[in-house]
Amino acid sequence: MIKEREREAVSGWIALIVLLVLLAAAIWFFFRALPDVEIIAIVWIPIDLFLLAGLFMINPNEGRVLQLFGKYVYTAKNPGLRWANPLYTKKHVSLRVRNFETGRMKVNDIDGNPIEIAAIVVWKVIDTAEACFQVDNYVEFVSIQSEAAVRNLATQYHYDASSSDQVSLRGSTADISEKLREEIQERLQEAGVHVIEARISHLAYAPEIAEAMLRRQQAGAIVAARQLIVEGAVGMVEMALEQLSEKNIIELDHERKASMVSNLLVVLCGETATQPVINTGTLYQ
Repeated sequence: MIKEREREAVSGWIALIVLLVLLAAAIWFFFRALPDVEIIAIVWIPIDLFLLAGLFMINPNEGRVLQLFGKYVYTAKNPGLRWANPLYTKKHVSLRVRNFETGRMKVNDIDGNPIEIAAIVVWKVIDTAEACFQVDNYVEFVSIQSEAAVRNLATQYHYDASSSDQVSLRGSTADISEKLREEIQERLQEAGVHVIEARISHLAYAPEIAEAMLRRQQAGAIVAARQLIVEGAVGMVEMALEQLSEKNIIELDHERKASMVSNLLVVLCGETATQPVINTGTLYQ
């Protein structure tokens, strides 16, 4: 495996000044037609022009991978005007933070339900040698492997959790994002890429089951709400009976307590407003 070898390239300004001075001197000697120097000037002018071709620019957050006849030499990252052997090929590699969004993919969750999912991945190159030589096209490699990781992650979890302690795609956003980042990072380890962040940007049931799943969620919400209502109503009835007994407002036998509990539960749990009915008789007539 080829690892990055970072080295500071020669300052281009120093090389530029020296080569221009030597070029000007060679031209001056050539036109002066001085004996014994004219031949040296004629030879030096094309050499000087060739050496000037070794100048190159490095922008901030950018690296230049230098190769000599196919052999990796080193990577220069110090920004500014630089100079290196003109025979070196200098490949540009951006070290800036990048991000992209995967396309919306249709996959099945762990329950077999078809869902649509997409993710945003934030990444950057940290090893220019691996990015250039370990994979054919590191940008395309990141894209394809990220989509594969999203597909694989979606098949391992439920779309929605049936309990609060269960990890799900919709309910455990932070956990799923971290697991997605780790899986993408593992796939891109050999490409010299560091995954900064990965998070789900789109998550929904597939259109063919969306309506059915919506009804299922509504039914679950209704059941949960009814459960809370009943628990609250039972507590209120219990509190009412205790206070009536403690304050000696009225003594109720078991039959009257049962009637009172029934009436209170109907009032508290009913969906529509109740109509009061005045009872002028007794329960025993």
